Amino acid sequence: MTVLNQLSSALGQRDEKPNQELAAKIASKKDHSAVQELVDNLNNSSKAIQSDCIKVLYEVGEQAPDLIQQYDRAFLQLLNSKNNRLVWGAMTALDTISSINPKGIYNNLGKILEIADKGSVITKDHTVNILIKLSTHEKYRNETIPLLLEQLKISAINQLPMYAERALPVIRSSDMKIFAEVLSDRLNDIEKESKRKRMEKVIRKLT
Repeated sequence: MTVLNQLSSALGQRDEKPNQELAAKIASKKDHSAVQELVDNLNNSSKAIQSDCIKVLYEVGEQAPDLIQQYDRAFLQLLNSKNNRLVWGAMTALDTISSINPKGIYNNLGKILEIADKGSVITKDHTVNILIKLSTHEKYRNETIPLLLEQLKISAINQLPMYAERALPVIRSSDMKIFAEVLSDRLNDIEKESKRKRMEKVIRKLT
């Protein structure tokens, strides 16, 4: 049975369970040929197959990022797709490999930020994750920390507390004041009490 025959769409299922099971199998077996077949079909004439393939690929990336890291260019090309499912799926895949291929991701950060600027919430979520992961590297953080701050300034209110919490581990003492100021400036925009409390908790840790 080929990889394509094991996708959700091929099995006539609308849920993602077959794709998730396939990804787990590929990751556990370190099946490079299966990954190659999935990448080759990201431009399949069937949108359902395209969607299934990117789903399986980023699920593999979450479990075994080394299996998909060499396909960063393929994922970057998908960011130009008119199919939003492929765009945020590709950004998710790039997020999964950013810890083990920081140089490749950093070198394409301009493109990633450009797409995030006009992208969906999921696309933005993974862009922030990428900036956070790159900020753990000394040689990138001088550029990525300001970019991360910019994302906090313009992010959707609903996402802001989550972004602030995720960013906290990479914030150093020298960055704390500016991060606290940015978050404090946006605090009054948060109407939901639970989200406001989450933000206040992060701010307290920064001051």
